[in-house]
Amino acid sequence: MTSETNHEIDLLVSTVRRFVETEMFPHEEEVDRMGHVPEEIGRAIEAKSKELGLFACNLPEEVGGGGLSYGPMSMIEREYGKTSHALQSWAARPTELLMACEGDQRERYLLPAVRGDKRELFALSEPDAGSDVMGMKSNARRDGDDWILNGSKHFISGPCMPDFAIVFAATGEDETPRGPRKRVTAFLVDVGTEGFDCREGTRCISYRGYKTFELHFDDVRLGKEQVLGEEGLGLDLAGKWLGMGRIWVGATCCGKAERILDMATNWAATRKQFGKPIGTFQATGFRLADGAINLRAAELLVNDAVARAEKGVMSDADAAMIKVFCSEMLNKIADDAVQIFGGMGLMEEMPIQRFWRDSRLERIWDGTSEIQRHIITRSILRPLGA
Repeated sequence: MTSETNHEIDLLVSTVRRFVETEMFPHEEEVDRMGHVPEEIGRAIEAKSKELGLFACNLPEEVGGGGLSYGPMSMIEREYGKTSHALQSWAARPTELLMACEGDQRERYLLPAVRGDKRELFALSEPDAGSDVMGMKSNARRDGDDWILNGSKHFISGPCMPDFAIVFAATGEDETPRGPRKRVTAFLVDVGTEGFDCREGTRCISYRGYKTFELHFDDVRLGKEQVLGEEGLGLDLAGKWLGMGRIWVGATCCGKAERILDMATNWAATRKQFGKPIGTFQATGFRLADGAINLRAAELLVNDAVARAEKGVMSDADAAMIKVFCSEMLNKIADDAVQIFGGMGLMEEMPIQRFWRDSRLERIWDGTSEIQRHIITRSILRPLGA
């Protein structure tokens, strides 16, 4: 579906909203308390998403996906943003990087991911190379027709133990006008390959139940058929995913902000102090007003970026602006909501503290706010030679 009608979009949004409210909302508190998603709950969400045609809805119809364009996808991500990432990630949207699969790779990785038979991880971040991708120490060297992979990755997120990982490693170095630059290649690496250790990592207080993994590679031998895309162009491949990924972060932030703002508004309208609803006091009412203004601005930014992406003119700076503004908008609304709820906002019995914790991560993953501002600054100054 590439030219959706308004009726189709309305039906899609209502379907996703009902799916989230009935299949995910009821499990949020339990998952947050337990720190993991019980297998039966995750698989039930996965099965329901397949039944509704939402599984792999981001990938083209010709490979078995839903074939949705950027506009409807942004609306889906917005609805998913209203719940925990630990739950909504079971309704998988496999990474678009897999569309770079060729030949046997399609049968081995792409098509099983679309069917839900296999799960993948996107493995870029390292202990010493999070925001600084060029600080990457993972490397692969040639050995005849094979590659030998060494290194480690961390803070690699996913809902469950994966079947394979898309791993980025340095495979050489190029001279550029700005100095040496690592040549990075993407590899498809199966879990269980000799020398590849994939284990659950540290537990995050944001999105409890959404797992982080540590990946360690010790002389892992890979065939040439496990190179994804072209040798040395791994970062170009990653950039395609990261750009739209930041738009989806913006959309999910809007959805979460809407839910938090609704909770805060209802509390402000019903909680009374000095004989009046606290929302009638300027200090509280203005927080709600500012939240509504910033949420509207964020939605407009996301819509603008989606329109640019559909025309093929969205830049890295466009995506960075979305990531910064939407994540910081969400954090401000979440913090103001805690203030509106007062002491109750930090009690475990209330969901606000959970949303407050979850919101904090949005300013960090998929590139920190500082990195996004650097991208924007560079786009402003480079045309002037600075």
